[in-house]
Formats: sequence, C-alpha cells, structure tokens
Amino acid sequence: MNRPKRFLMAPVLALALILIGALGYMLIEGWGFLDSLYMTVITLTTVGYGEVHETTPSGRIFTMILIGAGVGIILYMAGSIAQVMVEGRLREVLGRRKLEHKIKQLKDHYIICGYGRIGSTLCEELASKSITFIIVEKDPARIQRVEERGYLYLHGEATDENVLIKAGVERAKGLISVLGSDADNVFVTLTARDLNPHISITARAGEEGSDRKLLKAGANRVVSPHSTGARKIAQAILRPTVYDFMELAVHGRSLEFRMEEIPVGEGSSLIDVTLQESGIRQNLAIIVIAIKRFPDKMIFNPSAQTKIMSRDTLIVLGDIQSLKKLQELCAFFPS
Repeated sequence: MNRPKRFLMAPVLALALILIGALGYMLIEGWGFLDSLYMTVITLTTVGYGEVHETTPSGRIFTMILIGAGVGIILYMAGSIAQVMVEGRLREVLGRRKLEHKIKQLKDHYIICGYGRIGSTLCEELASKSITFIIVEKDPARIQRVEERGYLYLHGEATDENVLIKAGVERAKGLISVLGSDADNVFVTLTARDLNPHISITARAGEEGSDRKLLKAGANRVVSPHSTGARKIAQAILRPTVYDFMELAVHGRSLEFRMEEIPVGEGSSLIDVTLQESGIRQNLAIIVIAIKRFPDKMIFNPSAQTKIMSRDTLIVLGDIQSLKKLQELCAFFPS
C-alpha cells in the first residue's frame, strides 16, 4: 500500500471502530445510540469517566476487545505518521547528498549568481545548449522554481566566499552575477576574481556608472539590460531588416542557419591553414565573419589568405549540421 493510502486508512479505521463500538453496545447492552456512542468514545480515548450504565459480563468482554482494537489503531496511526516523516526526511537528506556530490564533480562550469528574471532566462538558454551550470540563490521561493526545473543549485548568499567555493568557483570556467543590487554584483566580482584569477566574469549593471566599478572589480564584461534593451529597440526601428537577421542568426530562431563562435583547439588540423585552403567556405558553405585572435585582437571580414591560428575563435554563419562539422575540425585532439 502506498503512503497516501496508508495515511488515509487510519482515520477511516478509527471512524469504523467507533461505529462498530456504538452498534455493539446497542446490541449487547440494549442502550440507546447516544449512550452507546458516548461509551465507545470514552473507552477508546481512555479518559476514565466511568461507565454510562452498569455493564454485563458480555459488555465488559466487548469493552476489552474495543480497547485492544483502539490501541492497535493508535499504534497504526503513529507508525504511519512516523513513516511519512522519516521517509520524507531521509529522502531530503539523500537528495541533498546526491546534489552535493554532483556539485563537487563540477569542472569548467558556469556559476549563475541570482535566479531572478534575467537569471532564469539565462539558465534556460544555457540548458538549451547543454552547458553545465550551477545557480546560487538565497530566496526560498526562487529555489523552489529552480528545483522544479531540475537545475543544480546552492541555497545561500552569492556574496559569501564560502558559498562560491562550494559552487566550485576555483574550477569554474565562468561566473555570471545578475543580482538585483549593483553593490552585491561588485562584491561577487571582487570575491570571484580573488578566488580564481583566470575565471571569466560577466556582471549586470543596473545604475549608470556601475559598469566602470564592475570592470575595476575584475569583470571581463558588463551588461546593462536597460541600455542594451534601448539599443535593440532603436535597431529595430532604424534597421529593421538587420535586426530581424541578427535575431534569427544569433538567437537561433532559424532552423536553417545560425551564428556561432567556435574555438580552435591546439591539436586542430586547421592550424596554420589559410581560410581558402581550409575549405570552410567551399566545402561546408560556412561564412567566416570574423576571427578573434588571442588574446583580444578582432579581425573582421578576414581575407581568404588569413591563416587560422591556435587559440583563435572563429565567428561564423552557417547551417547547424555544417557548424557541427566545423566544430569537429576545430576541436582539441590531445597528442
């Protein structure tokens, strides 16, 4: 029997026993319904008010049987309640340990600080790309939504150094701080940069001037949703065709083509090969829009004679299947 049915069975049995007891006194002692019901209730609850009327030997035997049955039902109810509590607590503990084990195994992941409107949308995008991430959130209501989505999370303050360490900041590839307060985002950036000098940090700036503070604190990139949104609206008005194209290409709303950035691994066969010799355009029908050369040089509209170097990042446009083939060509192959 499953737990909900077993839990509901106890009051049903108690009600049935009360009715049986009242009926028994009516048949054995010949009492009225109210007296029989009263005798049954005080017997089962063991309050000790005494008998309503003097009982016969048969009535006393029936009373003893009724008491034994009542004790059995009470033990059954107590056992059911204890089982529900123990199983629930055990499941919670085991689930938390399993979650903590997964978090300890994380490497080259992203840490999302804050699961508000921006954080939740960001997590959906990362999850759609099968990118590993963990959320740090303090609001219990938001944590409940995180659990419903099945995301990895830590319940705590993102500004707490120990929480970031538990989230694996020292092993993480990147951290995105989208907390509601700019001061909190600055503090998270400072803490994360101190714990991991090589981590890539992207932070949200809500107020004017906060972007400079975040960059000084160690953020690699600062995004202001308000100014970004305003620029996108302006683009939609001034250059609607360009805007539609970028929405289709960048945000993956087209099933035919997509814009992606593909890093070139150290063991790729494309290293020291020109774009013309690589066959990216001829064989894969992919357009190379730009090349980001390590560490921060950007080559726009590279010529056919531009060589692909190790640690380059190709910014390309093409269909999904062709992009997957190019990713395989650019992938890192250990010697």
